[in-house]
Amino acid sequence: MSILLLISSILLTARDQDGYIFHCKENLRRTLLFLLLSSGLFPTLPSFGKTKKKNPYDEKRLLEQNKRIQKENNAPEDFPNFVREGFEVIVLTSENYVTSDTGLIYRDIEVGKGDCPKAGQQVTFHYIGYNESGRRIDSTYLQGRPANIRMGTNALVPGFEEGIRDMRPGGKRRIIIPPELGPPVGPSTFFSSKQFEVFDVELLSIKDCQRRTIGFYSDVVCN
Repeated sequence: MSILLLISSILLTARDQDGYIFHCKENLRRTLLFLLLSSGLFPTLPSFGKTKKKNPYDEKRLLEQNKRIQKENNAPEDFPNFVREGFEVIVLTSENYVTSDTGLIYRDIEVGKGDCPKAGQQVTFHYIGYNESGRRIDSTYLQGRPANIRMGTNALVPGFEEGIRDMRPGGKRRIIIPPELGPPVGPSTFFSSKQFEVFDVELLSIKDCQRRTIGFYSDVVCN
């Protein structure tokens, strides 16, 4: 077997076994260095000497870090965990959560009764918003009054509207909104970066709405 075929065999074996890469990376480096030096090929393969050592993805450490921060922020019970490394995020939840085709994740805490809201209807609801760290970023309970929004008017972020679209009055739901379905970011918003957002929502009521025109004045009335 030629020296290049031997090196390729070693590399392929390492790639196919993740544990081998993690635990035996130093031995593999020394073996390759020995083979290159002994064969005289080292000057023609300078890229091996410039390869940057990459640390393995430490999911457990990042998970424990997220749990600790959420505990400090008094995150609610059964709050999802977020294992983030740069732009890569893993969402960890209990088995009670459901993932939709769009990537929205939700869990019904309490199922309401009646019809689901339709486009053009007004929904009245309470909510508490959290970031990945479990820190509360907004709450209608603290504001002292619920929110009133008409469905289908782009008044809500896509993930939020999708999350309450099939709720019923009296229902309570936790919604985990991925960045692609989330709110805009910037200094004028609550959101400073592209993160998952978590909302605990309580749907209070649904009202029909009609447009009213009086002279040159026109508005929408919801009863």
